[in-house]
Amino acid sequence: MPAFAHGRQPAPALAWFGSEAGQGVLAVEVAAMARVIETGPPLPWAWFGLPAAAPPEPGRRGLLLRRRGTSFEGTLRCQLPLPLASESLGAVLLQHVLDDGIQAQPLLDECERVLAPGGLLWLAALNPWSPYRARWARSGLRAHDPGRWQAALRNAGFASEAVSLQWLGPHWRVAHGEAGVGAADRLRAGVALAVCKRVRSLIPPTPLKQLRWQAGRVPLATSSEQMRRPAAIMRE
Repeated sequence: MPAFAHGRQPAPALAWFGSEAGQGVLAVEVAAMARVIETGPPLPWAWFGLPAAAPPEPGRRGLLLRRRGTSFEGTLRCQLPLPLASESLGAVLLQHVLDDGIQAQPLLDECERVLAPGGLLWLAALNPWSPYRARWARSGLRAHDPGRWQAALRNAGFASEAVSLQWLGPHWRVAHGEAGVGAADRLRAGVALAVCKRVRSLIPPTPLKQLRWQAGRVPLATSSEQMRRPAAIMRE
């Protein structure tokens, strides 16, 4: 699995989230992440976030990793591929770690690998159709429409038709961050995609073939013969 590929250091772009405008986007996502962790399978989970972001409450099962350049630091220090066992996590949360144009596919591929069947992937990204984009203009951030993220998830092995969308954050005023799925919500600053890893279907048992008794054909007796046979048996 290749590591992140990037032509420049991504840290300056992601530093925008430390501004007042960036914090307005991150603040509303805390509750959304908590719901993902609560509804996921009862397994360890991992959060991949930014230095300026507040992680979810780790409890005893949370793995907290902040992106720094092309690596992650926190509970452990690592690069891709992730030093985690396959199918070991019940949820993976990616909070804007792919918003600076870094190659997303390697990390999404790893998320699919480490998620257990039925596990949840939650991906938060900037919304390119929001008026709020004027606040991150010229910062180096790159927002992509949900269709592009769905294609990347499909390439990683997730069922793109099962992806759910939610729009989060303010429309323009920093302090007016909310979440929703209505038409007006599609202009909010951020979008979150959630998808469940497919559960492998069990191999059904091989159906039993119908057995047919093969019996020889016995010629039918005439009615007179049928009447004589009981009498003959009684005489014997």
